[in-house]
Amino acid sequence: MLIFQRRYPKIEKCWFNCGMKKIIPCFLIALVLTVISVSAQDNSSSYSTAVGVKFYPGSISVKKSIDGNKYVEGLAAFWNKGFRATALLEFHNDFNNAPGLRWYYGAGAHLGAYNSKNYNGSTLIGIDGVLGLDYKINGAPLNISLDWQPSFEFGQGPGFEGWGGLGVRYTF
Repeated sequence: MLIFQRRYPKIEKCWFNCGMKKIIPCFLIALVLTVISVSAQDNSSSYSTAVGVKFYPGSISVKKSIDGNKYVEGLAAFWNKGFRATALLEFHNDFNNAPGLRWYYGAGAHLGAYNSKNYNGSTLIGIDGVLGLDYKINGAPLNISLDWQPSFEFGQGPGFEGWGGLGVRYTF
């Protein structure tokens, strides 16, 4: 290792400053998902809890059933403008003749912070809506969703914006 540090000090510095910061969270997520898969296998077409990621803007997603067709979803998004945490109350409804497929709607709120390059590093707070499709793969502990999430930010933020994305979650 010492020889490597002497010959390539910039690579070694970049590895520990950039690479390790990305590898450690990925390793921890993989470890948690492995422990969950060993302790709880749910292969039905419904689920009570789901943990995973939602692509665009890139967030960690946790979804929990609270009463039949009611779910609470928490999202933690990290992107180049800052951080945003969102909580949503969702109402799921079945499609006839489509086992595992549901449509849902709901509302919630978000709180976060912009970095100093965006809106002077201000705090953001706002309200959210959500409309989407949710599919639990029968026989596998996997849930896939596709949704649109319009939101309105109060204060210095952009005001109205809409985002959404593809969610992939492990169910138990």
